[in-house]
Amino acid sequence: MTKTITVRGLRKAYAGRPAVDGLDLAIDSGEVFALLGPNGAGKTTTVEILEGHRRRSGGEVNVLGEDPGTAGRRWRARIGIVAQSAHDLADLTVAEAVRHFAACYPVSRPVAEVVDLVGLTEQTKSRVRTLSGGQRRRLDVAVGIIGHPELLFLDEPTTGFDPEARRQFWNLIRLLSGEGTTILLTTHYLEEAEVLADRLAVIAAGRIVAEGAPGSIGGRGAQLATVTWTDGRGRHTEHTADPVAFIAQRSAEGALDDVTVSRPTLEDTYLSLIGEAR
Repeated sequence: MTKTITVRGLRKAYAGRPAVDGLDLAIDSGEVFALLGPNGAGKTTTVEILEGHRRRSGGEVNVLGEDPGTAGRRWRARIGIVAQSAHDLADLTVAEAVRHFAACYPVSRPVAEVVDLVGLTEQTKSRVRTLSGGQRRRLDVAVGIIGHPELLFLDEPTTGFDPEARRQFWNLIRLLSGEGTTILLTTHYLEEAEVLADRLAVIAAGRIVAEGAPGSIGGRGAQLATVTWTDGRGRHTEHTADPVAFIAQRSAEGALDDVTVSRPTLEDTYLSLIGEAR
């Protein structure tokens, strides 16, 4: 599998204090990869280095075959960026703003198509300054994908989205991924990471503390299931590696009511991982 991003020993320090401290990372072509971590963990610094917007203090970085610290305009035309905050285009309409950025790329998607993909068709002629926070965020996404990027960086892209808009955005990510776009996503919404990501990594104190598929991160897939049920003697809870066999055995001994089976959620595992890293 071709690697779109390869990072070895990445370091970034501010006034001698490490923000990123020996980080290793590899992301395959066409993969949706989520980078999770608390505020101050080094996520945004790492992403900005990969985008070529911030110089690193040490380590090796290869993105789309080049060092982003020295890559030129042709390389930049191959990436799309949705940053946490964007420059204000207050006096332009939505269509004008997207068209403006489309002109910056040698190849771009049709403006109307992109506006529709992000759910802003009804706001096409609206001035950017009149948009709500969620609508402005959709415009940021439109600007990020207008150049038909091979690699798309999404830094907290659904901040300010209502639940319906967030689900629409997920469909867009699936569409882009299906077209072969590699996507690096940072998000505080763990459900979003679990739904979208092929793999994810948890970063804490500038280091990767766990990496893998959402269902297996931190040994999550191997952890015991919790079975809870009610019978004639009351409410009971049991931890087991094979909940199906356990329930079948208990059912053979007598009727069970209100049976539930649960495993540690991604949030449980995430909070445990970052807690251990502190």
